[in-house]
Amino acid sequence: MEEPNVQAETTTEEPRTELTPAERISQLEEALCAKEQEARENWDKLLRERADLENYKKRASREKEELLNYGVKSIIEEVLPVVDNLERALEHANEEGLPALVEGVRMTHGLLVTALKKYGVCVVEGSCGTLFDPAFHQAMNQVESADLPPNTIAQEFQKGYLLKERLLRPAMVSVTCPPK
Repeated sequence: MEEPNVQAETTTEEPRTELTPAERISQLEEALCAKEQEARENWDKLLRERADLENYKKRASREKEELLNYGVKSIIEEVLPVVDNLERALEHANEEGLPALVEGVRMTHGLLVTALKKYGVCVVEGSCGTLFDPAFHQAMNQVESADLPPNTIAQEFQKGYLLKERLLRPAMVSVTCPPK
């Protein structure tokens, strides 16, 4: 019977140097300090990441709300000139010739204005006789007037509109100035 070939393992171990208890304690204290520093750094990273996540959630929520509230802005800006033209047509309408047509335009205008109100669109308040507010009005020209105080709206050329308290289009107006 053949015996398995067993080779003796030869190890080349370096002689172990035994640490004194004081040296071992010092070594363990250094390792502990390093691990505590690493734990502090990881804790700081965790807190920063958590804060970043919270900020992202808040920003995403604000952007979502902004989109829901003002996502219709571009289409409303396209519809406003139609409302303006319908109002001009009604101002110049002659009901003697075609009263049914005038009534149809009036009804169309009313439906359009009602639909815009559902989306939070409203007219900028302040017409002739009110003070000019650059936040809501765009001055197209100045007219001299002794009857009205300076910076008063003398004429409104085009209505201004708000979309949920945000200016969508300023009112185009003529503003008074003192006579020379």
